[in-house]
Amino acid sequence: MSTNNWDTALYEDKHAFVWKYGEDLLNLLAPQPREKILDLGCGTGQLTAKIAESGAIALGIDADAAMIARANANYLNLDLDPNINRDLNFAVADATSFKFDTAFDAVFSNAVLHWIPDADAVIRCIYHALKPGGRLVAEFGGKGNVKSITSALDEALQEIGFDSTAVALYAYPWYFPSIGDYTTRLERQGFDVVYAVLFNRSTVLSDGDAGLRNWLLMFASRFLSELSHEQQNLVIHKVEKRLKSSLFQDGVWSADYRRIRIVGIR
Repeated sequence: MSTNNWDTALYEDKHAFVWKYGEDLLNLLAPQPREKILDLGCGTGQLTAKIAESGAIALGIDADAAMIARANANYLNLDLDPNINRDLNFAVADATSFKFDTAFDAVFSNAVLHWIPDADAVIRCIYHALKPGGRLVAEFGGKGNVKSITSALDEALQEIGFDSTAVALYAYPWYFPSIGDYTTRLERQGFDVVYAVLFNRSTVLSDGDAGLRNWLLMFASRFLSELSHEQQNLVIHKVEKRLKSSLFQDGVWSADYRRIRIVGIR
């Protein structure tokens, strides 16, 4: 959930690793039949659908209307499947201000919370959405996530004459906290944090030589939006040149991901 205008086709075609890695997080969630589970930042709906397959009642929300439209097309096309699972639904909602009449047994979130700088507002919404004893299960970018890529991008912008500090003030879209920072915020709100881990996870990017370019166009678009097409290509080329020795091997790019996994109980 962010102010980015997501390219849903690029997301599903070239960045399926986002939700595929999240499948393992479902083991930590361990959804049970008839539990009410909110998937916060559901994107195009793949993991929400898997939660519903467990027998849980799943609602996926995302701030991006295009993502929700694609999720509905993927999983709730009643014209194609009149027997579709009625316990799966999607809605447009903002992570910092959502409210529902029902209380949830769990809130699940994969690769989303690092897109929302106002972490306290999100945590507050999650807390009030849960039943007493309900759980938050989340994974997102932690301290040092994609540090090589963001440093190279910063240097490339400076080289073509952009004030990288000024760019960061209006364009920097991420919040990559330490475990200490995030668990403190959760506990301050009233959560009991029962599990928290920060780990490195080098992530292979699809599409060979174009992998890093696709990643930048998808996830760093706010840094590039003020540039001309020629300037964008120049910056991307400079980033690729800087990182080729460390993140490109055997014809494949990787991203230097660091992730936080966390479970909190209301």
